[in-house]
Amino acid sequence: MSRAPRTIVVGAGTGGMCLAHGLRRAGMEVAVYERDRTRTGGLNGYRVGISPNGARALKACLPPDLFDTFVATTGLPYTYLTMYTERFRELLGMRFDDRPQSGDRPEDRDHNVSRMTLRQVLFTGMEDVITFDKTFTHYEQHPDGTVTAHFADGDSATGDLLVGADGANSRVRTQYLPHARHTETGLVAIGGKVALTGENADLLPERASDGMSMLFDRRGQFGIIHAMRLPWRDGAPREGIGASDAALIEAWPGLRYDNTTDYLSWGLSTSRSLAPADVLDRRGEDLHELTLSLTGDWDPRWRELVATSDPTAALALSIRTSEPVPAWRPSSVTLVGDAVHTMTPGRGAGANTALRDARELRDRLVRVRDGELTRDEAVGGYEELMRRYSALAVRESLEFMNDDGTARRPVVGPLSVLARRTALRVVNHLPAAKRRMARGFQKVRDSELV
Repeated sequence: MSRAPRTIVVGAGTGGMCLAHGLRRAGMEVAVYERDRTRTGGLNGYRVGISPNGARALKACLPPDLFDTFVATTGLPYTYLTMYTERFRELLGMRFDDRPQSGDRPEDRDHNVSRMTLRQVLFTGMEDVITFDKTFTHYEQHPDGTVTAHFADGDSATGDLLVGADGANSRVRTQYLPHARHTETGLVAIGGKVALTGENADLLPERASDGMSMLFDRRGQFGIIHAMRLPWRDGAPREGIGASDAALIEAWPGLRYDNTTDYLSWGLSTSRSLAPADVLDRRGEDLHELTLSLTGDWDPRWRELVATSDPTAALALSIRTSEPVPAWRPSSVTLVGDAVHTMTPGRGAGANTALRDARELRDRLVRVRDGELTRDEAVGGYEELMRRYSALAVRESLEFMNDDGTARRPVVGPLSVLARRTALRVVNHLPAAKRRMARGFQKVRDSELV
């Protein structure tokens, strides 16, 4: 191929939009097709941690002024990472500045980001690239090396490369790698959020209201609390991004907690054996009531946090993970993000791995533009590397989020819980061991530490 490839991206999520920005910035033709009907569609989710891996990808792919907007719309850095029992008894605590970082530049640091605000940032300036209300159905690969994507409304688009960035339920993957499988971890997650006020900030332990907290109970359930504090107040740093946009709030009321308002987000991961069969179909207050039922013996402060949360922001999802897939022959179709390596949120690596995918693929497609590689060489090189680093991320993400039922077994369960809590308390009193643990937490989120 003697010219820059024309790229079709299916899915306007984090990885797909980062890739689209990177290709456009390199002067290459790219078109994104998104199934949501409008820019305000798909506004769900909570805080996402952008690691140095992800930040460097954004820095490489976004225009400089938009990367500055990304940095400006992030929350204040966390002070503490603390692990507790379900009664807020400390098991292990560390300061976030004790964790290894790669440097002082914005792209070398961790960032706390509202997933919804990040989505709006990534849409900025791409109005002529994204086509909304396009549901992908299938593709056709042609003898001349091109590929055509087909959509439910009868439209189609032809290019030199089709990138499936359409998430864990990817239709592109289903057609391209039909043997790729997902495994249920046995867990379901319930999440919610509430505006951070002086009252509920004082409700929690100091470290919990100024950082990220994890709670582990005796039945194998796992809770998490994020304190999102936003440094900007009077309008967003860039027009069109932020909750000051009344139309966005009207379209999805939960968005008010992802802009100028500080908020607490919480999540509960519980076994499917403990949750009712219809948990994924429940909404709002029903999810709050279910969470309170599942955590009936937890600290009253946790229960008040759940009880006072905004029902419009509640959601539940199944926690799945992808299985390794043997290498395949590169072609005019490839995949990024959850479409190829779905992982649990246990290490906070999902979005960051998708962003790294975007950067690695963009860099190789630039070399196709410059005549240094063929398309298939570029795609094959990306896929070979991606399979290696994503396999590590998937494996590490399972450490805390894979329900084997041990905690609920007679005799063995209480002993396993005691052993884990004792081990964490021992590490808490050994600075060297704590530093090793911090490095382990970070390694899949920062490629320079691997």
